[in-house]
Amino acid sequence: MSSGFLQPGPQGLYHPSYEKDSCGVGLIANINGAAEHRVVRDAVDVLQRLDHRGACGSDVNSGDGVGIMVALPHDYFAKLGRTLFGTDLRPGAYAVGLTYLPIAPTARERAKELIADLADEYDVTLLGWRETPVGAVSLGSQAKAGLPHVEQLFVAAAAGDDADTFERKLYVLRKRAAREFHTDTNAGDAANADERGTLYFCSLSCRTIVYKGQLTCGQFRDYFLDLADPDFKSHVALVHSRFATNTFPSWPRAQPNRFTCHNGEINTVGGNKNWMRARQGSLKSPLFPGERMAQLFPVVDADLSDSGAFDCVVEFLVMTGRSLPEAMMMMIPEAWQNDHTLMSKAKHDFYRYHSALMEAWDGPAMFGFCDGRYAGAVLDRNGLRPGRYYVTDDNRLIFGSEVGILDVAPETVKQKGRLEPGKMLLVDFQEKRIISDDELKERVAGARPYGAWLKRQEVLLEHILGYGDGCQEVARYDVNELGESFEAFSSPHDPRMRIFNWTTEHVHFLINPMGVSMDEALGSMGNDEALACMSTKPRVLYEYFKQLFAQVTNPPTDPIREGIVMSLECFIGPEGNLCETTEQQCHRLAVKNPILSPEE
Repeated sequence: MSSGFLQPGPQGLYHPSYEKDSCGVGLIANINGAAEHRVVRDAVDVLQRLDHRGACGSDVNSGDGVGIMVALPHDYFAKLGRTLFGTDLRPGAYAVGLTYLPIAPTARERAKELIADLADEYDVTLLGWRETPVGAVSLGSQAKAGLPHVEQLFVAAAAGDDADTFERKLYVLRKRAAREFHTDTNAGDAANADERGTLYFCSLSCRTIVYKGQLTCGQFRDYFLDLADPDFKSHVALVHSRFATNTFPSWPRAQPNRFTCHNGEINTVGGNKNWMRARQGSLKSPLFPGERMAQLFPVVDADLSDSGAFDCVVEFLVMTGRSLPEAMMMMIPEAWQNDHTLMSKAKHDFYRYHSALMEAWDGPAMFGFCDGRYAGAVLDRNGLRPGRYYVTDDNRLIFGSEVGILDVAPETVKQKGRLEPGKMLLVDFQEKRIISDDELKERVAGARPYGAWLKRQEVLLEHILGYGDGCQEVARYDVNELGESFEAFSSPHDPRMRIFNWTTEHVHFLINPMGVSMDEALGSMGNDEALACMSTKPRVLYEYFKQLFAQVTNPPTDPIREGIVMSLECFIGPEGNLCETTEQQCHRLAVKNPILSPEE
């Protein structure tokens, strides 16, 4: 499903699948859960300090994207409800969504009609629309070219629906509206896919609301005028300044998304998206009975960046019954495979169980997240994205991609620290406290007997072969004890060269340095030899495989020197239903290496 916002298709060296985000993140929270305008005001100030972490093109007035997520400001919207719709809005019983609509009037009316029809189908009362007031900000040519018509949608829950039921209805409504509008040939003034595709919900929730756009940090304060109203209060604010890597910025790609915002890159995103698409046939949930589940597909919408794809899966996990912290633990696990001493068994069992259910979304990445009840941040196991926080004596949390994002008197700071690899910073606004990483994960891991399930259900290849945990280790040799020099093993006529399909270059530039000086050969990105799959010459097996890695600041991950965060273990056998957590989910064959020996 195309977003329809000025995004080119594949051309030259560009492909939409290369869309990555590397950005600035900030979080301001009143840990006591008290809504105040100060939180919003401080968050907007934080954005000004994150300006250098965002980006703009040659047109300096078109940014890569800026946004803020806040808890639904009830005082402000209750005032609007009485003024605009003559009704009293009750917390949890109404929702407001910032919506990007087509500029063309006919297409816009068709989008509103579609949303009204779906609201009736799901027993959601459509209260009305409100044009979002914006300031006279000088937008750049790129931002103007993709500028949508921005309105707020007000809806109310049916009598008897609790907040969770209401949220699930809004989730299906939003997914169907965007998909069906895009495929509706009558939606535009002309038969134009871009015209039809410009329906996008920044958010639609009874708990949070997102304001965002293809702006710079300097423009944001004066663009969305709602944020300046003293009644616009929240207990939490999550902000984001986007630096788009290998991407074309657009209004929908600004962040925060509906649950998360992201600094870094998801380098496994291709496989993650493919696996989510592949498992859609096995997804079932009593929370989305009958055809409701199919109406959520595809779980990951097309044309999204890695951040957007991640957010779609987080939202799906939360809507199908998991808590937001548990969903983040599943998708951003710690480096658990090779940690058998520092990590508790309960936590190790949790990660092992869920690795049979879902693959990790690996960075380098740091995510901020919020759903109104919880807010926090998590750093992936590589630990290559910064995050620092302060807690003040008036119980406020200030978290950001760097220090200095907000002026804080030193004498008011009662705690400060940094986000460590694989760790999570979490505020629970119902408990009115920060929950430590250890306490949170032990609580989640101890909710079910994952260890007992694994013991009864997991199938290990070494157990089938009969050598269990005492499997034979690969023999190790001292290079000084080798009886034959590497120079003697470099003749093109040596039969061993032909047996292993090695060339003289392999021996001199790869094998020799590793064997003699224990150095790994490094090369530039200027390798112009033919791809193994297209070569007319016989090639070594490993040359048919390429490692994808971060395209900006990071070298390829070294599975030997960085073994603590690397694992080649994979699972074989049918996956279970991702929407369930049962003992049978881990009944799969675990293989420590995808390349099997003849015995295996």
